[in-house]
Amino acid sequence: MSDDGKERTVELRYDGGAQTLPLLTGTEGDQAFEVKTLLGTAGMVTLDPGFGNTASCKSEITYIDGAAGILRYRGYPIQDLAQGSSFLEVCYLLIKGRLPEAAELKEFADELRSNAELPEGMADMLDAFPRNAHPMTLLASAVNTLSAFYADSVNPQDPAQVDLATTRLLAKLPTIAARIYRNSIGEAPIAPDPSLDYVENFLNMTFGSAKPEGEVGELFAKAMDLLLILHADHEQNCSTATVRVVGSSQADLYGSVSAGINALFGPLHGGANQAVLEMLEQIREMGGDLDAFLAQVKDRESKTRLMGFGHRVYKNFDPRSREIKGLARQILDRQERPDELFELALKLEDKALADSYFTERKLYPNVDFFTGVIYRAMGFPTSMFTVLFAIGRLPGWIAHWREQLADPATRISRPRQLYIGPGERSYPGRA
Repeated sequence: MSDDGKERTVELRYDGGAQTLPLLTGTEGDQAFEVKTLLGTAGMVTLDPGFGNTASCKSEITYIDGAAGILRYRGYPIQDLAQGSSFLEVCYLLIKGRLPEAAELKEFADELRSNAELPEGMADMLDAFPRNAHPMTLLASAVNTLSAFYADSVNPQDPAQVDLATTRLLAKLPTIAARIYRNSIGEAPIAPDPSLDYVENFLNMTFGSAKPEGEVGELFAKAMDLLLILHADHEQNCSTATVRVVGSSQADLYGSVSAGINALFGPLHGGANQAVLEMLEQIREMGGDLDAFLAQVKDRESKTRLMGFGHRVYKNFDPRSREIKGLARQILDRQERPDELFELALKLEDKALADSYFTERKLYPNVDFFTGVIYRAMGFPTSMFTVLFAIGRLPGWIAHWREQLADPATRISRPRQLYIGPGERSYPGRA
């Protein structure tokens, strides 16, 4: 609707006719014209590979302005949440739609503590997997299997079961992830400790006695909490869209999130921070010659890419990267010796931002540029990086699955196609 109350429209003209389509406006002035009747009225569909120009839904959860570098969860700027909130408070905000009161947050945290243990059969299943299997494969398998252990929370039409599945997933994913890591290094699992908060408990289950104590331990917990907040949601990215597509069939929350984990496992989605570390290692092997490396990046004949720069949505600084850079400095300043890769990353950032070749192409540091350096300093192997991403993204997946479930406009996802194969042809007879 316009300010005068009249419905706003756009006109689509094509050979043989025209269609008048509703023009919708979002909270921040974003506009979309609705094409859901186009096939029925005009016999046509839209073609948008990768869906970069297609809104699949209306959502109240996360707002992004890629040109201005803005990210907000439920209206709250990511900078404010990063500096003043906690991961559990952000989980509550994304899933419930509002910030919790102190008593509500305590009750929420207590519920997660009391549900953190794994069922005995699941622990046995995880222990039976090969130690050298990728952690993301195991994580997706374990989450999908939760529906077998908890048949009392698989009905999307029962609000109580949805709430129970939500609690169990949030509570158990860190426990699953920690056990996967412990198995991979041949160490005994560490049970959840109800005296610890959510993030401290995860770090304890993961590293045990190897976890740093005192000031460094507190800094690591703070860093992990912040990184989880920064990864908690990013509207309709590949994995979140996958959760929605699978959930649109009324698949349960466990199966839908498992599908999202598999989507995140794809190297084009969740593996960028590992690729940044590999790039920095490559530069180190070149003797730290940043000019030579950047020349390779600019060479059209070269396959060398500048990892950790640029974003599908952001055409300015990724607002999450600003928060992470300062955190990386705090952590690495407390290392016993300087971190060569971090120093290379700082110098590479400076050179790239001073080079018009990159700035004219809107290539600015994104959330992945310093994340891998931080995880590495904390002791995580690169194979666990995407698992940490999944723990952070879980509340966003859940929020979108629940929002879609509650939306009366939801239909099972069924994209169309433009067929370009052979026309009808006769099947050859057999001799």
